[in-house]
Amino acid sequence: MTEFTRRTALTLLGAAGAVAALGYLLRTTTIRMPTGHANGPGMMGGVSDTDMGRYMTMFARHTELRRTVEDIPGGVRTTTESDAADLVAQLHAHVSSMYRHLDQGAEVTCMSQSLPTLFRRASDYQRRITLTPNGVVATETADDPRLTNAIRAHAHEVTGFVTDGMPAMMGRGGMMGS
Repeated sequence: MTEFTRRTALTLLGAAGAVAALGYLLRTTTIRMPTGHANGPGMMGGVSDTDMGRYMTMFARHTELRRTVEDIPGGVRTTTESDAADLVAQLHAHVSSMYRHLDQGAEVTCMSQSLPTLFRRASDYQRRITLTPNGVVATETADDPRLTNAIRAHAHEVTGFVTDGMPAMMGRGGMMGS
């Protein structure tokens, strides 16, 4: 018979918590289409299976990501990178997809305090992404100071995910939890 050490028990408890957090994420993440129509087959909770897979990959592998946020006049310049080519591909696809959602008015709702403002006011601020060999550089700026604050708040929420992974989703009012 194998004895469990305290470390093993805590590891199993942590894994169970991660599974519970994943279930919470799957139940609470949706995309709202401007017409109010359902997103159709192949969508899970309003988010495509592909998008959800990207979220889960990045949460699970957050320690392989690096992120910097630079405040610039009217907004931020963020750089998110990895040394893992497959994770860079996921990052490229995720950021490109989010910008498409913004451009199409297909709101991603994830219990973020800043993201709803960014979707409502998508036409009021400038966004530019540069896909690099190691990741993504995103520059977002606005003339309205309140919108600038929302841009900066969102940048810091995302940094919390990169730093803390799933726990950030559940505990600190980040993009996926409040």
